[in-house]
Amino acid sequence: MEQLGIVIKASRSHALATLIRLLGDFDLAEEAIQEAVYRAVIDWQSKKVIPENPVAWLVQTGRRYATDVVRHREMAQRHHQTLAPLQTESVEQDQDEEMSSMHLPDDQLRLIFTCCHPALAQEAQVALTLKTVAGLSIDEIARTYLTSAKTIDQRLTRAKRKIRDAAIPYQVPSEEQLEVRLEAVMSVLYLIYNQAYTTLKGSELLDKQLSETAIYLTRMLSRLMRGNPEVQGLLALMLLQHARAAARSDDQGAPVPLEQQDRTRWDQKLIAEGTVLVEKSLRHQTPGRYTLQAAIAAVHCQAKQPEETDWEQISMLYDLLEGLTPGPVVTLNRAIAVARWKGADVGLQILDTLQHEKSMAGFQYYHSARAGLLEEMGDYCAALAAYREALRLCRNSAEIGHLQSRIEQIEEHCGPRRH
Repeated sequence: MEQLGIVIKASRSHALATLIRLLGDFDLAEEAIQEAVYRAVIDWQSKKVIPENPVAWLVQTGRRYATDVVRHREMAQRHHQTLAPLQTESVEQDQDEEMSSMHLPDDQLRLIFTCCHPALAQEAQVALTLKTVAGLSIDEIARTYLTSAKTIDQRLTRAKRKIRDAAIPYQVPSEEQLEVRLEAVMSVLYLIYNQAYTTLKGSELLDKQLSETAIYLTRMLSRLMRGNPEVQGLLALMLLQHARAAARSDDQGAPVPLEQQDRTRWDQKLIAEGTVLVEKSLRHQTPGRYTLQAAIAAVHCQAKQPEETDWEQISMLYDLLEGLTPGPVVTLNRAIAVARWKGADVGLQILDTLQHEKSMAGFQYYHSARAGLLEEMGDYCAALAAYREALRLCRNSAEIGHLQSRIEQIEEHCGPRRH
């Protein structure tokens, strides 16, 4: 069944979030969802029918499995407490779920707030949520953080141990606690969207389902934190980037650079909504990092033709962003903007300040950006080496094809690699 994989992928993270809330145990919930997915593949394929509510099917199957596991392990009081919610009367469950849903109506958003408890280090908060809510592998999270899989695995282990040992409750935070956890929650949602915007592996450039999940959860967060300008800025950023999704790849799935995109395919409804949100956010306060990035995206969307892009304004916005949240990725993007404004040589000078940054050595887009500027300057051999390094680091087959194409074209100027 062609739909099977799509449905399971769409349902798994939501079912896992619900199981974590019901079981109160990350490891048990992850074990339960793995078993439920395994049984779903067998059951749905054999019957050639997908349940009307696949999330509910996975949750029910996972709960039954977890109940059996807890009973057979005959664990101590902590596991009996874990099992207790499963054994309560359904009326009490319904009342509890109704009370929770009045505050945070979606288990995934509820789980994000649970993961972002202040007792956990922020890096652990984000990694744990990316693993459970976004369903990212440890390797994918490591690439997002520009660090090793071992480091991420250690963070996840410490976070789960902290939740267990500190008996951190799986509950909706109070109004006061919402503000404390807000920055970590926004970071998580932004990273989920970024992960979807350019997938780290596979044949598709965009993970449409994951990106729409991130937007959906951010809309919910915006309603919950009504009037918060930085949450509005984050939603605007996602909408403005997502507006260009249809034009980001050609009919064969190959990436299309921003300057070459068919702008008639941009979603004007999303652009209009995102622009209004940006304007509202800019009126409220000194803009934060998400609002500034949304403002940059809005400037791009205002240009009907690539040559109409106001690169000077974009460069100035990146200056503000770098002053607010300095980091090599921001500097990289500022270098590209300055190159479009003042010339490739000026942009390359900025980019070269990052050559000693350890995180950039394994960052594909640093090497591809550098390659593009070197190519513009006519330094084809240096560009070729940089493109090859970007290709070595790339895991997305759509981008691999694009990089290979660039390499083949430049080899005509510089000659093929000598062995």
